[in-house]
Amino acid sequence: MTGSPAQHGQRRAGWHEKFIVEERFVAPATRRRLYATSAVLVTTGLLLFLVLLYGVVTHSGIERLDQPVTTWFVAQRAPELTVFMIALAVIFGPVALPVIVLVVIVAWTVLAKHAWRPLLLAAGMATGLILAQVLAPLIRHPRPPVAAMLFGADSSFSFPSGHVLGTADFLLILAFLVASRRQKTAFTVAAVGIAIVGILLQSASRLYLGYHWISDTTASLALSLVIVGMIMAVDTVRTVRVPGERVEGPHSQTQVDGS
Repeated sequence: MTGSPAQHGQRRAGWHEKFIVEERFVAPATRRRLYATSAVLVTTGLLLFLVLLYGVVTHSGIERLDQPVTTWFVAQRAPELTVFMIALAVIFGPVALPVIVLVVIVAWTVLAKHAWRPLLLAAGMATGLILAQVLAPLIRHPRPPVAAMLFGADSSFSFPSGHVLGTADFLLILAFLVASRRQKTAFTVAAVGIAIVGILLQSASRLYLGYHWISDTTASLALSLVIVGMIMAVDTVRTVRVPGERVEGPHSQTQVDGS
């Protein structure tokens, strides 16, 4: 390795600035609103999940709707609709979705020339995966009968739904990380709207195909709200500054390109 220590230090600082640092200045009220929104999401999601968990454990509350809702979805089955629902299950399933997420993370890092938001997306997805893998065997909520399953038997436990949790995390976190930089109301509404539609379709797919109960899919959405709220808080702490606030480091950015 050649070059002076000063040159090496400049290279390291340049790498850090290009791939990691992504700070932005907003009005103080905007930062307070971001913190408040993250707190509401975490609190709402956690409370909803605990209520659903209590219902599943005690066979009360929304758990009483599990069988009637599944029965209704089974009654709606039709060949063309089944193909669509299976396609959703495959695209947002444990094989295809990780590939999609990886492609998005790599492409985003290269094209936007920073890694902060892609890293947040990866962290959120990993958190959801770990929660699904840990909680299901602990809660041990059985799936609907195998006879109701249209895409092969699955003997694992169902609470929460990994498919719905992965879909919700991916779409909601992506919507936040992009819309928070655009700061345009119409774009934010469109991004969140698309995310909600995608989550509802995936939830319907799991119910229609006979692999989950309504309590499973709702619990996944609740957990996703917690994860998104945490991601929002971490992103705000790391990147959001207000005018007049001292910014750490000589290479911190004051603007982002909105990519």
